[in-house]
Amino acid sequence: MATTEDGTGAKLERLRELREEALHAGSPAAIERHRAAGKLLARERAERLLDPGSFFELDRYVRHRTAEFGMLERRPYGDAVVTGYGTVFGRRVFVFSQDFTVFGGSLSEVFAEKICKVMDLAAKYGCPLIGINDSGGARIQEGVVSLAGYAEIFWRNVQCSGVIPQLSLVMGPCAGGAVYSPAITDFVLMVEGSSYMFITGPDVVKTVTGEEVSFEELGGAATHAARSGVAQLIAPDEESCLDDARLLLSYLPQNNLEPAPYAPPTDPVDRESPELDGLVPDSPNKPYDIKSAITGVVDDGLFLEVHERFAPNIVCGFARLGGHSVGVVGNQPRSLAGVLDIDSSVKAARFVRTCDAFNIPLVTFVDVPGFLPGTAQEWG
Repeated sequence: MATTEDGTGAKLERLRELREEALHAGSPAAIERHRAAGKLLARERAERLLDPGSFFELDRYVRHRTAEFGMLERRPYGDAVVTGYGTVFGRRVFVFSQDFTVFGGSLSEVFAEKICKVMDLAAKYGCPLIGINDSGGARIQEGVVSLAGYAEIFWRNVQCSGVIPQLSLVMGPCAGGAVYSPAITDFVLMVEGSSYMFITGPDVVKTVTGEEVSFEELGGAATHAARSGVAQLIAPDEESCLDDARLLLSYLPQNNLEPAPYAPPTDPVDRESPELDGLVPDSPNKPYDIKSAITGVVDDGLFLEVHERFAPNIVCGFARLGGHSVGVVGNQPRSLAGVLDIDSSVKAARFVRTCDAFNIPLVTFVDVPGFLPGTAQEWG
């Protein structure tokens, strides 16, 4: 004979309880520290990134399977990562968002399986993949099983390279294995003051080499934007970073077989730009800003520059002409007279390669005196 507990109402109530428990997987203390740092929670980031009401979560109730080190007593639902899909400007994307309030966002076997699942779905359906990274690296309690999860993720990053757009939003202190995957995706976005990427932290660096370096100097947003070139875009806060990701996606196609999205232009096609007549100085020794030429040519003067702080002697970014997405590459006479060097060559080559992979036409603005001479360039 069926009891009340076996009824549909009781099962639905149990499901509601599970959903509520999954929504608050992190401890109150961890959540409080997270919010005190001015950071959004993992699910909030995913929902803020996507169109309102479009996020559909996958694998909400999975839990880790580790028995050692007392881990069976701590089995939160979702296992430190929120995965799913939604839309950005009405276009389908897949997303995962790591939760630093649960085990420090560390990667476990189940954690990796969830990420691999959305990566496989993104590749299968030809949709962009967006990863929101906030992780301390591998979950040490799982040992080599956790590291094997990273291998699965890296393999999928490589297989999806040039097939679907891959964006990585670094929104916390990511170390070790947690930074390899973002570094090999198409675009990396970071938040000033709260995002860090490094293989080993400052304490390990000091112990091994004796060098004292701060978190910001070693792997902060400014460092990766200006010195290493790992970060294409940086933002002052998380909301701006999420907005930048949405804007960047508006210039990219769903995959390498589809055209980039078309936006009906409000800029008249027969518009003249008289300000361009006097932009280039008569004297070749006087600099000018190539960005003024770019904004004078493209639709509505809107230009999304990537890698703005790295190798500033060449400018790369996205714009529209006649409503169609284009990649823009231009020498910058205001920096090193616009000469080419190793960093600017790598920067431009990587950008051109990305545009080529996704069939985005290129517009070039050429004003270059040549390649920078010197031993640093010859030996670099």
